[in-house]
Amino acid sequence: MWRCNLGRKFFLAIFLAIGLICTFVPASAQSNYPNRTITMVVPLPAGGTADVLARIAAEQIRNVLGQPVVVENRPGGVGGLVGTESVFKAAPDGYTLLCAPQLTFSIANVLNPKMSFDTGKFEPVSVLAAYPAILLVRPDLPVSNTTELIAYAKANPGKLNYGSQGKGQIAHLAIEQLMYMAKIELVHIPFRGSAPAITALLGGQIDVLPDLLPVTKALIESGKIKLLGVASKDRLKVFPNVPTIAETLPGFEADTWMGVVAPPGTPKEITRKISDAIGRAFRSPEVHARIAALDVEPLGTTPEGMTELIQKSAARWTPLIAAAKITFE
Repeated sequence: MWRCNLGRKFFLAIFLAIGLICTFVPASAQSNYPNRTITMVVPLPAGGTADVLARIAAEQIRNVLGQPVVVENRPGGVGGLVGTESVFKAAPDGYTLLCAPQLTFSIANVLNPKMSFDTGKFEPVSVLAAYPAILLVRPDLPVSNTTELIAYAKANPGKLNYGSQGKGQIAHLAIEQLMYMAKIELVHIPFRGSAPAITALLGGQIDVLPDLLPVTKALIESGKIKLLGVASKDRLKVFPNVPTIAETLPGFEADTWMGVVAPPGTPKEITRKISDAIGRAFRSPEVHARIAALDVEPLGTTPEGMTELIQKSAARWTPLIAAAKITFE
């Protein structure tokens, strides 16, 4: 009996020790984070505004947390699905992050309900910057603002077409919203990305293109394409004479933003540490000015602030997607 009790006490002690070790190791790992290289995946090609923002964020995380941050571009799949899924399945230890556009987190599963994973389960870290969609047309189209475009579309039903960066992307949704609110019809011509859509607009193959200012500003200023309106609440400082679309269609808004997330289950202590590093850097005058020079609005939100923006995006676009029956299936 004595030996039996001793054996029980021995195995109980071993069991408790193992439990304490399992509890201590994750906590220790979190408190020591980071102690090696962090990888930030961008599910888009290199060179665009989204990629530039990711690299600025990576640089600032490195400066604050003291560890290298490597940016890897992993494009592929609808809406950058390949890179996004790779981060979703990564270890939830804070050493693999995703930097992707707004719609990745708010409506990806609405557009593709058969996706094998739920982007809503990512751990929010921070929204880096936001920028509105802008309404562009070929320069010889006889309209100069949104009101005139609507009137022209009504007078020429079915004759106007518009391009987008792809089905379910922000340009597609913006024009669907415009058609719904203005009661007009335009023909959709989807492209694989912004560059070929802009090329088609320059070549006159499409009439209308919602896009983003950072990639089209030089073309607007040179007169190669015409800017009719902006999909923000306020007029842009760089083009103060160009009205917002909401001045014609009250409530109209369409923007995009780049946000950083971590794999599901990443400890809050880690996501908060990364978010604080981004926020501190983005509030510095030097970094703020550097980002603003890209013609975007610097943010650097908290995880809670990012969650709020994801919810706002889902609330805006989910009903429109259902009404327009947009799906990747």
